[in-house]
Amino acid sequence: MSSPALFRPLTVGGLALSNRIVIAPMCQYSAENGCMTDWHQMHLGSLALSGAALLTIEASAVVPEGRITYGDVGLWNDETEEAMARVLESVRRWSDMPIAIQLAHAGRKASTEKPWLGGAQLPPDHANGWQTVGASPLAFGAKDAPPTELDESGLQRLREAFAEAARRSARLGIDAVQIHGAHGYLLHQFLSPLSNRREDAYGGSLENRMRFPLEIFDAVRAAFPADKPVTMRVSGTDWVENGWDVASTVAFAKVLEARGCSAIHVSSGGLDPRQDIPVGPNYQVPLARSVKEACGLPVVAVGLITDYEQAEAIVGTGDADMIALARTILYDPRWPWHAAAHLGAKVKAPPQYLRSQPRRYRDLFNA
Repeated sequence: MSSPALFRPLTVGGLALSNRIVIAPMCQYSAENGCMTDWHQMHLGSLALSGAALLTIEASAVVPEGRITYGDVGLWNDETEEAMARVLESVRRWSDMPIAIQLAHAGRKASTEKPWLGGAQLPPDHANGWQTVGASPLAFGAKDAPPTELDESGLQRLREAFAEAARRSARLGIDAVQIHGAHGYLLHQFLSPLSNRREDAYGGSLENRMRFPLEIFDAVRAAFPADKPVTMRVSGTDWVENGWDVASTVAFAKVLEARGCSAIHVSSGGLDPRQDIPVGPNYQVPLARSVKEACGLPVVAVGLITDYEQAEAIVGTGDADMIALARTILYDPRWPWHAAAHLGAKVKAPPQYLRSQPRRYRDLFNA
């Protein structure tokens, strides 16, 4: 009997993965001045024992004003790097799961309240707010403050900030970098014609709108070790007429592949309040499939993947090479164990937990 596709190993950009389950970056809004806290140690430590193949650190801002909220993690100075190093040292003491980081800038969607406190944008004069920046001076919501349009000096500062965060990631021994180009954040704001109304070399045509995100990719790729993967997360569509769409995503993926991108993670939406998303199981999988059919990059599918057979089918039929879990694995941090048991595969577990193996799954653990 052949092994389940979900638990077959895969190598991405030189990084060996034990199966096809990756943990997506999930903001915790629990940092202090950009520094990770004990919460991140507990949160990441738990997920690092899950049996997944890769753990991705939440969106980590490359500059303070790039945070979504004042509680976001950052990687922009020695203090934020040292805080992350302390957490990673603790996690790695008990887990050898590879760890990636998502480097990000929220652009016009920055300066917001924590989600459980309402999530509204905070004005620049608020104690926990600041002036946002963006591709164009267009606010995200009707009640939001317009961002300042980035000029050439601002663009250069961000190129350098992403590169410096990549160098810090390398010093931390992080195994892979994911650049956040999705969900309406800064790089997505440059990509979409709905948020990018520039009249310079960074606006107008698809080629021009891709220019700054590609410059960021090139800067990160040059700053991160060549034998480690750099990947991109994208929104496959804005779900708004005349916005960024799957054809544009495919074109972007092809250019990324030619520039040395190791994989692409396909999500959707987040750019415009008018989005009309047909939410349901597998609703984003067709977007991932379109990219996979058009280029040779490994593709990650994400979004309402909750069932073991569902995940197996996505990988087994070739719709995507990997699946990413977010809310699903927060709700069930042992989801990969249960998927392996259901599908008849093996999964890694820490020796401290080996005796938890149910009798009917006697050969489940391979640790």
